[in-house]
Amino acid sequence: MSNLSIRAPLAWLGAGGLTPDVQIDLDGGVIASVGRVHPVPDDTEIVAADGIVMPAAADRHVHIGLADPAAVLARGVTAVRDLGWPPDSIFPLADLSELPTFDGPLIRAAGPMLTVTDGYPMGSPWAPPGTGRAISGPEDAAAAVKELSARGATAIKVSLNAETGPVPSDAELTAICDAAHDAELPVTAHAQGEGQVERALGAGVDELAHTPWTHHLSEDVVARCATSMRIVSTLDIHGFGRDTPALRTALDNLRRFHGAGGTVIYGTDLGNGSIPAGIHTRELGLLGEAGLTGDEIVLALTRAPIEPGAPADLIVLGDDPLRDLAAFDDIRLVVRAGRVAPQPAFG
Repeated sequence: MSNLSIRAPLAWLGAGGLTPDVQIDLDGGVIASVGRVHPVPDDTEIVAADGIVMPAAADRHVHIGLADPAAVLARGVTAVRDLGWPPDSIFPLADLSELPTFDGPLIRAAGPMLTVTDGYPMGSPWAPPGTGRAISGPEDAAAAVKELSARGATAIKVSLNAETGPVPSDAELTAICDAAHDAELPVTAHAQGEGQVERALGAGVDELAHTPWTHHLSEDVVARCATSMRIVSTLDIHGFGRDTPALRTALDNLRRFHGAGGTVIYGTDLGNGSIPAGIHTRELGLLGEAGLTGDEIVLALTRAPIEPGAPADLIVLGDDPLRDLAAFDDIRLVVRAGRVAPQPAFG
């Protein structure tokens, strides 16, 4: 396959606005160079971008088994992280997603959530058997992490949903974090209910898989979270386009977390209700309500700026998203791993 070179009238190369007259040379799955328009070898395919080139999106919280991977890719998301699905299904699918023939985003997966007997998501209508892995004691918790690491997990997810059922003990939660960190894997937590964010902080959890929405976090807890955790947004799931008390609580928590210097990343919980496949403009708008600037929203949405060595995952938009986030609804081209992705008509 020949290499690809994208020529664009404008491109977002990182925080600071748009750069005119850019050429981006792709070498397989990575960006080889970025600069002014220049000649290329005869075997290079040149694509003249009809719009503004941006890095493609990454959704850090999906349940891809409840979605259409092809639609996810066509709508500008070239990488996803699945945070809860049976291991015998999701890990083979993640392997398959690395092949050039896969019509969908690159998939990274946590596998099943670590929980306890009768804890969430056990018995949840949306969750097939195996979506949760019950642990029993600290030793079993550490063993579960080792099992998932051996299967190819790129993160460990733990369920701290105290509003639905029992949750792992402090000793079990600490064992999960210790074993995951020994394996150089981050721990992400579904923290739901009073005191669960505080427990996650105490055990060394690296990330909250959702913006906390059940109660307003104290200023002290927000400050501690901002120095040791990042938060995956998942805001629109609290209203699906409607304004709700849960959404207001989540926005308040995220606004203060961001204001304290915390890292916010984009995630939608795709598969949960009416969240659309691909870039979800409503989620981006809510990030703006939480205080993120246009550049910060793009940074939260993407894996890396357009620079040498970054993934060769790009999108072309019809307008400037730094002025109007609705530009993400006009995706004219998607490039994943250095290849132009199929772009079906939407209607």
